[in-house]
Amino acid sequence: MSFFTYCPNCKSTHFTFENNFRFQCHACDFVYYHNIAAAVAVIFTFEDSVLFTIRNVDPDKGKLDLPGGFIDPKETAEEAACREIKEELGITVAPNDLKYITTSPNDYLYKNVPYRTMDIFYECPLVSKTVSVTAKDEIQDLIWINRKQIDLEKIAFTSIRKVIESYYIY
Repeated sequence: MSFFTYCPNCKSTHFTFENNFRFQCHACDFVYYHNIAAAVAVIFTFEDSVLFTIRNVDPDKGKLDLPGGFIDPKETAEEAACREIKEELGITVAPNDLKYITTSPNDYLYKNVPYRTMDIFYECPLVSKTVSVTAKDEIQDLIWINRKQIDLEKIAFTSIRKVIESYYIY
């Protein structure tokens, strides 16, 4: 699938877009690399439970997700995680509160543009289950789920399912 109809440089229709990664125009030799976007997700835990958000937007509206989002230019992954948590949940988290877990690649289709992401996962234990949504446009609700009761099929993205299954289900 190509989200390009014409070359953005010369408007030619004679191009290839290999594996949704390398666009090359055969008329003017313009080359564009559709590189990976970096994103963060924070796994909040309390005792034997994991905090999930319920998505209020597509892709996968209504499915389980984790708090987080895309990293802005000139922002570290830790800064992005702290910013996203403040925006979405109103919680102030410091970078040293985050424990790095792993990374996982993901596909993210947004407005018919397929993005490939590298999702960076952190864990942050909480001392209480009292958390609320501040970004109601993005998040319908929050749900704490016991690790033994997590249903991977209800989770929105492959990368999150993989990390939850590998590190949090027992």
